[in-house]
Amino acid sequence: MKLASRREGRDGALIVVSKDTKKAVDATHIAKTMQAALDDWDNASVALQDLYDNLNQSLARGAYDLDFNALCAPLPRAYQYLDGACYISHIRRNRGARGDSLPEDILEAPLIYQGISHGFMAWNDPIELPDGDLGIDFEAEIAAVTGDVPLGVSSAEATKHIKLFMLLNDISLRTLIPPELKRSFGFLTGKPSSSLGAIAITPDELGDLWDGKLVSGKMNCWVRGEKSGELESGIDTPFDYGDAIAHVAQTRAFEPGTIIALGTVSNEDESVGFGCIGERRAVEIINEGSAKTELLQFGDVVKIDHQDYDGQSLFGPIEQKVAPIA
Repeated sequence: MKLASRREGRDGALIVVSKDTKKAVDATHIAKTMQAALDDWDNASVALQDLYDNLNQSLARGAYDLDFNALCAPLPRAYQYLDGACYISHIRRNRGARGDSLPEDILEAPLIYQGISHGFMAWNDPIELPDGDLGIDFEAEIAAVTGDVPLGVSSAEATKHIKLFMLLNDISLRTLIPPELKRSFGFLTGKPSSSLGAIAITPDELGDLWDGKLVSGKMNCWVRGEKSGELESGIDTPFDYGDAIAHVAQTRAFEPGTIIALGTVSNEDESVGFGCIGERRAVEIINEGSAKTELLQFGDVVKIDHQDYDGQSLFGPIEQKVAPIA
C-alpha cells in the first residue's frame, strides 16, 4: 500500500494514497500520524490495507483528488535516522579524488553514520542554508523504515522488520565535511536536514523490485534542469538493508519509525551518471585533474525520482530549490 502525511502540525496527518497516486483518503481514524501507525503496525496495517483496497476500487468514503503540494514528509520526525555509504564505487571515487585508497576492511561491514532525525523536509521544501559557499550537494537514496528491531538481529532476519520504503535526499555540505571528519567524531554540521519523497510504500507494493534485500529500479537525477544520472539501485553494493540493520543492531534495538538508508546510489558504469555532484566532481578530478561541475548554489534546483522499469514514479519526486534562509 501507499501512505503519506498531509501537512498538519509537526508530524502531519496520516492519509492513504491510491496506487496511481491520483486519489487519497484520510486515515486519521486508524492512526493520527505515520508514527502512530508504525507504533501499532500489526493492527493499523490491516485497517490501512483495507482502506487502500477500497480506495483503489473507488469504494472509500471521503476520497479526494491528491494534491502533492499539501503533503509533508511521510515521517517528519523520526526517533532515529541512520545512513550508510554502501555502494563501493561511490566510496572509491570520492577517496580516489583525495589520493586515498579503499580501507582494507571495506567489505567487512557497512559504513553508517547517524544523522538529523528531528526535522525531515517535504519533497518540495526549499533547501534553506545560511551561506551559498558551503559546498551544497544532493544525494539520491532509498530509505527503509523499520518497526521494532531486536538487539542482535541477524542480517537474514533484519529485513522482516522493514515496514516502508521512501525516497531520500541526503543533503551534504562538502566544504564542512572534510575538516569535520578529520576531527574523527563524524558528520555533524556537514549534514543538515534531509528531505523525503511524499509517498511511503510497503515492501509488497514494490513487487519484483524488492527481492528481500535490495530495491531495484532507476534512480533518475536532474541538476539545474539537466539529467545528471539514471542509475540502477539494486546492484553494485556488497551490503543490503539486512546487513545495515544488523550492523547497527549489534549494540542497540530499534524503535518503530527508525529510518535507515544505504547511501548514495552509485554504479560502476560511469556512463549512467551519478547520484550526487560530489561523485561527478571526484571522477572529473581523477580523469581530468580538476573538478568542472559546480556544486549547488542559491537558485539552483535539484530533482530526483526513483522509477520502475516502465518509467512510473514509485515514491513521487523530490524537487527542491536551494535558497538563503528566509
